[in-house]
Amino acid sequence: MNLTLLPDLLAVCKLPPDAPLPAWTRHGPFVSITLTPEEISVVCPNADVPSDADAERDWRAFKVDGPLGFELTGILVALATPLADAGISIFATSTFNTDYLLVKEDQVAHAARVLEAAGHNVR
Repeated sequence: MNLTLLPDLLAVCKLPPDAPLPAWTRHGPFVSITLTPEEISVVCPNADVPSDADAERDWRAFKVDGPLGFELTGILVALATPLADAGISIFATSTFNTDYLLVKEDQVAHAARVLEAAGHNVR
C-alpha cells in the first residue's frame, strides 16, 4: 500500500458523551470526531487542544492513499500486524475514503521503516 505521513502533531481527546463540541475541535487540516454513548473522541492538531483537556498528545498519522473501496479487506491488518510485531502501538481511524494509522511521534521513524520492510511505500 501507499502511505502518506501527515506533517501535523495530533492529539486524541476524550469528552463526555453529552458535551457540546468545543470550537477547538473544528480547526486544522485533520480532525476526526466519533460519538458513542460512552464518550466523544476527537483527533485534532495538538496546538488546538487546551492544556486541561483529557488528551493523549504527540501522535502522527499515516494516511492510506485512497480512496479505498468498501469491498477491500485486510487493509488495517496488513498495516497493524507488522507494527504490533515491532511493539509499536497505534490508534486507527477511518473515513468514507480511507484509513489512518496514528503512531506516537517518537515512534514515527521506526514505524516507517517497519511498514516499508513489510512492503508498503511511505511518503
